[in-house]
Amino acid sequence: MSTTRTRTAVVLAAAAAAVAGSVLPASAAPGCSTAWGSVPESVVEDGGGTLDDVRAGRHACYDRLVLDLDGVDASEVSYDVRYVREVLQDGSGVPVPLRGAADLQVLVHTPAYTGGGAATYDPPDDAEAVDVAGYSTFRQVAWAKSFEGESTVGLGVRARLPFRVVVLDGPGDGSRLVVDVAHRW
Repeated sequence: MSTTRTRTAVVLAAAAAAVAGSVLPASAAPGCSTAWGSVPESVVEDGGGTLDDVRAGRHACYDRLVLDLDGVDASEVSYDVRYVREVLQDGSGVPVPLRGAADLQVLVHTPAYTGGGAATYDPPDDAEAVDVAGYSTFRQVAWAKSFEGESTVGLGVRARLPFRVVVLDGPGDGSRLVVDVAHRW
């Protein structure tokens, strides 16, 4: 009788664990933080340097956008990242159409041109600046131009999801503005 009770207890415990595991939100998976929030993040510093590249990557818990900045130390990177009703093109104010249910504007106080006016970043297709086909959260990355020392990237996102902004040193004498957008709350 004791063996039957033990087996029953083990089966019930396993069933309870399975049910508990199935009702936990997927965002509760180990290592997937959703505590970032979705309010604007900005830092106002000296800025400077040039924007040289925009790229993206996929991770288990988030999609990542990276802006490569040349000639500006990480402690001097100046940016403003926020959800907006629509991203506007720098200089003209023309709306930049983006796929997705939410528009994230990534503005860096760094030009995409040299002091002499030569472009340092100019994607072949502004509307598809980075290919994000197959990403979990990103729907589109669009180049919204550079004007008067500021550069803007429009990020079409699946929904208004939590994001974080990090500035990293390197490579060389540059830095990277990193925007991670979580796959879920």
